[in-house]
Amino acid sequence: MIAKKSHNIQTETAVVVGIIRQEQSTEQVDEYLAELDFLARTAGAVVKKHFTQKRNFADKKTFVGSGKFAEIKTYVEENNIDTVIFDDELSPSQLRNTEQELNCKVLDRTNLILDIFASRARTAHAKTQVELAQYEYLMPRLKGMWTHLERQRGGIGMRGPGEKEIETDRRIVKDKIALLKTKLEKIDKQKTVQRKNRGKLVRVALVGYTNAGKSTLMNLISKSDIFAENKLFATLDTTVRKVVIENLPFLLADTVGFIRKLPHHLVESFKSTLDEVRESDLLLHIVDISHPNFEEQITIVNRTLADIGAGDKKIITVFNKTDAYKFIQKDEDDLTPVKKENYSLEELQKMWFAKEKDSIFISAKKKININSLKSSLYKEVVKIHKIRYPYNDFLY
Repeated sequence: MIAKKSHNIQTETAVVVGIIRQEQSTEQVDEYLAELDFLARTAGAVVKKHFTQKRNFADKKTFVGSGKFAEIKTYVEENNIDTVIFDDELSPSQLRNTEQELNCKVLDRTNLILDIFASRARTAHAKTQVELAQYEYLMPRLKGMWTHLERQRGGIGMRGPGEKEIETDRRIVKDKIALLKTKLEKIDKQKTVQRKNRGKLVRVALVGYTNAGKSTLMNLISKSDIFAENKLFATLDTTVRKVVIENLPFLLADTVGFIRKLPHHLVESFKSTLDEVRESDLLLHIVDISHPNFEEQITIVNRTLADIGAGDKKIITVFNKTDAYKFIQKDEDDLTPVKKENYSLEELQKMWFAKEKDSIFISAKKKININSLKSSLYKEVVKIHKIRYPYNDFLY
């Protein structure tokens, strides 16, 4: 969590572990572990194996039961695995117990996401937000921490807000949290002033699950050059650009992506970043239609929007990556239940148009249907603009 960054991070090997609860299917948990695998690869690990166990609740000591834990331990020892990553947040005692028994580095989902954020933070604002979230995660886990850090020198989950062991006592961490909060309050005030100085232009924010293609679409609409790649959390800092469609100007913001089980420390720390969403007039919810669990991702984003106080915003749902959508046609004599991938893209469009009229299907990468998106966006901005500037009819 807090040691020197390794130069061999790309060679770090890992296994991921999850439990299948009663209300979940094996396929669903497999998809969850695939996402955890993607998170680990984004952080620089090579994931060697997935472990799952059917349980209604996590074991208080080792997360999984004794039999499965013994299986994991044997695999770790025989294959010289560096890191074991669990798909839930571990309690301080679970973390200590599993590390002592496995004799390797143990991370939970929260720590992994915090590590990725730490590696992605570029501006002073983002770095401060991530550092605060890391310290707040660290606070209840200080007991016994340095005994395992003595044998761990860097790697995933070790990028952190300090390097000297002597600094990690409870009093200093509390002081550091207080200082970071004060620093963030000043930055937040500056950000608030910046937003007010933008005048009364209509503000549109791109929201969505991480890796849905927000930054690619932002680049396309605003003709800018924001960093975008096929990894989770490519964008941390909110980027705002002035966009003009048919001589009507408005502001377009690209925001940090959401994810399942987004650590609450990050939500709190990224308050000012999320203010860009809260204070927007219109949201473009970008959805990766090619993802097998896109409907669950929609639910997660909508729930997160509600949690941060933006659930009542006007939303246009933009189904992106139509070029990557895979359609599997069923044979007539196949009596198994119809799955999402058995629907053609045209059938999905009809289903979602019936459910949400304010939706559109595009491919930002292939520039498919972008003019239709711009037209829909223009119409909604005009509606807002007419209310705000009732005497500026000459603009549209």
